[in-house]
Amino acid sequence: MTIPTIAIRDVPKEDRPRERLLKLGPSHLSNQEILAILIGSGTKDESVMSVANLILMHFEGLKLLREATIEELTAVKGIGTAKGLLILSAIELGKRMNEYKPNEKYVIRSPEDGADYVMEEMRNLNQEHFVVLFLNTKNQIIHRQTIFIGSLNASIVHPREVYREAVKRSAASIIVAHNHPSGDPAPSQEDIHVTRRLVESGKMIGIEMLDHLIIGDRKFVSLKEKGYL
Repeated sequence: MTIPTIAIRDVPKEDRPRERLLKLGPSHLSNQEILAILIGSGTKDESVMSVANLILMHFEGLKLLREATIEELTAVKGIGTAKGLLILSAIELGKRMNEYKPNEKYVIRSPEDGADYVMEEMRNLNQEHFVVLFLNTKNQIIHRQTIFIGSLNASIVHPREVYREAVKRSAASIIVAHNHPSGDPAPSQEDIHVTRRLVESGKMIGIEMLDHLIIGDRKFVSLKEKGYL
């Protein structure tokens, strides 16, 4: 027996997503309700809430939805190209807002400050990214650069590539960071080896490496705090 779909017009007005958004604000809405507002309407066979739920089921929640393609979205029943593009645009806007940095130079006072600066951008990456933050004498970030993408390896992360940019930018010090796609920021022996090699190279040319941050999923490890610097 087919279970009938409840159309949005049959839902009491005060319980509809848009009305709840106006009355309570976006933080009180479920992921399903926010998606329903974005896609706007359902199909002949599925209500807008049902379609929104199908999207969440297809992507197993929000984490996989964050990296969705238009082909994956339009594979969901009830999502055509127009609605798929609307969802992609909303996802991209959210990413840009998370990654936005004010024009005023960001000051690093602690490992937490450094981790906060790169966390949202790096925690969901599917590959390891090795990033360097270049600081002036006031510990303000003057430049950020991804040095390489791939598994951390001492033969790849060459001090020459890191410190060449530091000299070019007249940086007083640097902080390096890389992510663990597994979400677990526990350092490996290779992480520790790379850290010590970069620290020694920095001492030789007079540019201090302040920290090496390993970024996991909403958590991080400071190798300075662990005593490896």
